[in-house]
Amino acid sequence: MKTIDELLAEGVAGKRVFVRADLNVPLDGTTITDDGRIRAVLPTVAKLAEAGARVVVASHLGRPKGAPDPAFSLAPAAARLGELLGADVAFATDTVGASARATVAGLADGRVAVIENLRFNAGETSKDDAERGAFADQLAELADAYVGDGFGAVHRKHASVFDLPARLPHYAGYLIATEVGVLKKLTTDVQRPYAVVLGGAKVSDKLGVIDHLLERADRILIGGGMAYTFLKAKGYEVGSSLLQEDQIPAVREYLRRAEEKGVEFVLPVDVVVAPAFPDLKTKAPAHPATVAADAMPEGQMGLDNGPETNKLYASKLADAATVFWNGPMGVFEHPDFADGTRAVAQALVESPAFSVVGGGDSAAAVRILGFDENAFGHISTGGGASLEYLEGKTLPGLAALED
Repeated sequence: MKTIDELLAEGVAGKRVFVRADLNVPLDGTTITDDGRIRAVLPTVAKLAEAGARVVVASHLGRPKGAPDPAFSLAPAAARLGELLGADVAFATDTVGASARATVAGLADGRVAVIENLRFNAGETSKDDAERGAFADQLAELADAYVGDGFGAVHRKHASVFDLPARLPHYAGYLIATEVGVLKKLTTDVQRPYAVVLGGAKVSDKLGVIDHLLERADRILIGGGMAYTFLKAKGYEVGSSLLQEDQIPAVREYLRRAEEKGVEFVLPVDVVVAPAFPDLKTKAPAHPATVAADAMPEGQMGLDNGPETNKLYASKLADAATVFWNGPMGVFEHPDFADGTRAVAQALVESPAFSVVGGGDSAAAVRILGFDENAFGHISTGGGASLEYLEGKTLPGLAALED
């Protein structure tokens, strides 16, 4: 895999360099609520611009239906990129149309442009190779070289991620090189004890990585909505908590295998419940109560780990040498249910372990809850990509960058 440093050594002044970034930032209207992914691609974009390249930045945002949708415009992300660069960033109002062509043609050396959301074109996400290829052909006309730096999208077989690199000289950006280097530390020559913390809503989203980690981790801590399927599998009642009943047989099998292999599976011993899911807009009091994990009342919904669980999990992380964390422990966006996620983050800050926060909601939680990002070993920009890498899958966007 060639890196951006090799491209820079070849010389980029006057060349159009297409940077596939991940600017898929959360928006409240047109306000960016977490600019972490924009800041993550900044070193690559800035270095290319400083070297005189004409930088064309492209990304997806959200899940538009293959057609323009103002709610998913990249205009706010382009404006924020300009603020962070300290320079004007041009913005094309389409992906490969007249605006994109004119915007790129008008770039001076060392300047940056962002083209509109790639998913406004159905060819970006098409399962038809020919349709994807045709869109990639149009994108290729905008550039002389390709830099892949959108780690959050490398597990997608999309035109700008998989097909476009085959049409241009291609290189890995600084972010992707860093992400892959970190993930290798979680899969080869891992320092032990190796602890994994998994949360989030659905256990079905994590089955593959649990299966893979049972062969590698020393202990696995479970939280979030997915914990209630594990508790139900142990025979506990879970009230009105999120439950994937169809996954209970698989969960029981994982618990059996963990015991057989000597992998410690740690589940909540107490939980914070409320009568209903909280209002995340008003943050109105949700009337929480703490109950034992094996004594959840009917009609109550589990929404966070309880204080005893928080102490337990902190103790299980204190002596770890390597920690991977993906998924919040509760509905951290509401103050009544943020303590479990905060406790895991704090435990990682205090631990000497090499800690990796595996993207997505976990990365957002670290920032929203006010933690210093530098206190963690690495905060990934790609939750889904990180999980699939740890499952041992081939990621299309990484395979496309290989020579």
